[in-house]
Amino acid sequence: MPTEAAGKGRAPSIRDVARVAGVSHQTVSRVLNEHPSLRDSTKQRVLEVMEELQYRPNRAARALVTARSRTIGVLTTRSDQYGPASSIRAIEEAAREAEYLVLTSSVTSTDRDALREALAHLVEQSVEGLVIIAPQQRVVEAISELSVDIPYVTMQSTGLLDDTVPSVDQIGGARLATRHLIELGHRDIYHLAGPQDWIEAEARMRGFLDEMGAQEVPTTAPILGDWSAEFGYYAGREMLRIRDFTAIFSSNDQMALGLIHAIHEAGLNVPGDVSVVGFDDIPEAAHFWPPLTTVRQDFAELGRRCIARLLEGLTGDSERYRGTIAPELVVRKSTAPPRR
Repeated sequence: MPTEAAGKGRAPSIRDVARVAGVSHQTVSRVLNEHPSLRDSTKQRVLEVMEELQYRPNRAARALVTARSRTIGVLTTRSDQYGPASSIRAIEEAAREAEYLVLTSSVTSTDRDALREALAHLVEQSVEGLVIIAPQQRVVEAISELSVDIPYVTMQSTGLLDDTVPSVDQIGGARLATRHLIELGHRDIYHLAGPQDWIEAEARMRGFLDEMGAQEVPTTAPILGDWSAEFGYYAGREMLRIRDFTAIFSSNDQMALGLIHAIHEAGLNVPGDVSVVGFDDIPEAAHFWPPLTTVRQDFAELGRRCIARLLEGLTGDSERYRGTIAPELVVRKSTAPPRR
């Protein structure tokens, strides 16, 4: 049908829709722009023909007419890590449900000039708003000093940017993981933390220390990692030289995987000799050996809240999405009471 209406090899146009629907092309335009003067029957007929012809409106042309691009920009500095990548995917899904397109700009450098250039690139694409995924403290500090003159939200709560941030309760998640180990009977617990500059790593470290303090369990200084399984493996080998612990809370699942490798290589058993808890619940976590106890973040809800908060600023909608999202402890086979 599309080739008969549009001509072979050509995508259907607004005039093709108008001809098949038996209306003027101005009427089709009014349907696209949701004009209130249209009769429901006319609108329904045009929408049916659009679906029949598989017509897709030209966003650029539509933006010229409506002065709205229905496009949201995402600025991120580390799309290769599980958390930021999952956040981007969730934002894209939530934006698609709201009939918005997402353009993502990733920067490898975190200096102000690179961030300014990335922001300018997105603004040049006529984005209506921005979601800033800035996991490092220095990036948030740089962005707070730049002039961003369109609506935006960030996904990390630091208090530096003038907004209310949709975010997961990282401190609460770390406390869940730590409390789980303490309730199992562990008292000699290490924390393998993420990189010092990462906001989430700092929050998870704080949660670990807060819970250990609240339960009056002695602590040792957290070990700063780099999120990778390789670091977890080599850190585990070094830690096992002394082996003055019965449990480890890892700040992410990849480092937990490396830890489990090192423990098994040393001839020890997880969780018989050492219990391990991760964070994130990556898709592979349920298939580690043993399956990993970890903290799950609801990235889908995070994406929905980001888009809702952003569109609230664009449309004036009074609906509010306040407060952090509570994470969930997922207990599997990598944790057990310590051997007496």
